[in-house]
Amino acid sequence: MVDWDLAVSTATRLISPGPEVSRSEADAAVRSLRDQVEVAAAHVERITGLHAQGPIPPTRVVDRPGWVRVNADGMARLLTPLVRTLEERRPRPPGRFEQAVGPKATGLQAGGVLAFLSGKVLGQFEFFAEPGGQLLLVAPNVVEAERSLGVSPADFRLWVALHEVTHRLQFTAVPWLRGHLTNEIDALVDATDLDPDAIRERLSAFVGQLGSALRGGEDSQGILGLIQSPAQKEIIDRLTAFMSLVEGHAEYVMNAVGPDVVPSIAQIRERFGQRRKGTGPVDRLLRRLLGLDVKIRQYADGSRFVGAVVEAVGIDGFNQVWTSPETLPRKPELNDPHAWVERVHGFRPAATA
Repeated sequence: MVDWDLAVSTATRLISPGPEVSRSEADAAVRSLRDQVEVAAAHVERITGLHAQGPIPPTRVVDRPGWVRVNADGMARLLTPLVRTLEERRPRPPGRFEQAVGPKATGLQAGGVLAFLSGKVLGQFEFFAEPGGQLLLVAPNVVEAERSLGVSPADFRLWVALHEVTHRLQFTAVPWLRGHLTNEIDALVDATDLDPDAIRERLSAFVGQLGSALRGGEDSQGILGLIQSPAQKEIIDRLTAFMSLVEGHAEYVMNAVGPDVVPSIAQIRERFGQRRKGTGPVDRLLRRLLGLDVKIRQYADGSRFVGAVVEAVGIDGFNQVWTSPETLPRKPELNDPHAWVERVHGFRPAATA
């Protein structure tokens, strides 16, 4: 259904050039990012109270084409079960024209998305990489961001590393998270409905809500969020709560350090917050259509949830969230952290003025 080789080659052609750096500057940036990952690891363990179980996944500092290749591989692995299910449920086998053109068209589309994102992502923990995931830092994007923001490179690189190392620690300190996420994705595949009437209804709803997505309405979840079946929406609500937790936890950690660790942290927070809003009308439109605004809301909702729970029951009390899938926050609890405390700890904290 997707020609991933074409997606990679398309993205590689469309990728915008990175910042101009000399070879020595590039090598120094790679060494600096690797060093900051090691520095960040100690701070993340101290702040979270979590400790890795088993081997530490590798760290890779990549360029934009490297990020595209890793993520195309990851998307292909992730989508293989869905593709298999779709093929099995097709009411009729695809014709020769569809077989020839379909994968090329979707490959071109995927390549365009990957090219756009390759210039935005500073780092990520790729938890589907075998055997235990890998931490990626996109060197040209980090350098470009720190230059455009006018911030200290050393401080900014450590700040970025704190976020990504927190994700790595989440999945290494809580081994069941990976299997849980895989199970939820499998459930989403099982809930996929190929009934023609259902598809028409969802496409009709998509057209009706497209205006909201383009305007970035509060309920807009991007193109993918507009075509959910009711069964899928229930699973996506759980996935949204899960991703808000892990993203918000990382956001909480990177902002929990003070100027003794990241001297210019106040300046970085202020200027990076403006960057997340997008740089121009086309950039903002693409972010809305791709659902990137949803991710930003996940950072904010999750961070507020973590902060409120830590304030109520301390970091050890918050860490009960990692006990089992049943102790993960439900979507409504993200906006009512004390409801989670009441469900998991058995009491509701007093409201603060």
